[in-house]
Parts: sequence; C-alpha cells; structure tokens
Amino acid sequence: MGVFQKISTLVEETLSFSEGTLSKQGPDVALLGEIPELDSMAVVSIITSLEEEFGIMIDDDDISAEIFATLGSLSDYVEEKLA
Repeated sequence: MGVFQKISTLVEETLSFSEGTLSKQGPDVALLGEIPELDSMAVVSIITSLEEEFGIMIDDDDISAEIFATLGSLSDYVEEKLA
C-alpha cells in the first residue's frame, strides 16, 4: 500500500467515513474547510496517527492550511518527511 492510500485510509478512519469515500475522489479532494468533520480535534488525531504510522515527527510550525488543503498535499508533505 502506497503513502497516498495509507493516508486516505487513515483520514477516512479518523473521520468515520466508509473505506474509499475520499480515496476514490483522488488526490485533489479538498479537506480543510470543505469537510465539516475535519475540525481541529480531527486534525490533531490525523497528525498523531501520521506520526505513529510513518515514524515521523510533525513540527507545530509545519502545520498549515496548505498541508491539509487536499489529500494530495497531505500525502506530498508526508512523502517529503520520509525522504
């Protein structure tokens, strides 16, 4: 399973969406500001899950609306952290 698919699944689980709800829409699916369930607590949960799943540390200074704009931007950020 690739990074994008893992992130899609993680976000879907955090937001209690059915599997594939977001990933079927592709990397351009809008997140922050477009999905009411994606509130500040959900963002914190996603960050924690990303850190655990990928063994990365996400600095508070890195967290921005641009990173959470789409599934693709979130995936790109994680891939950069993994490089």
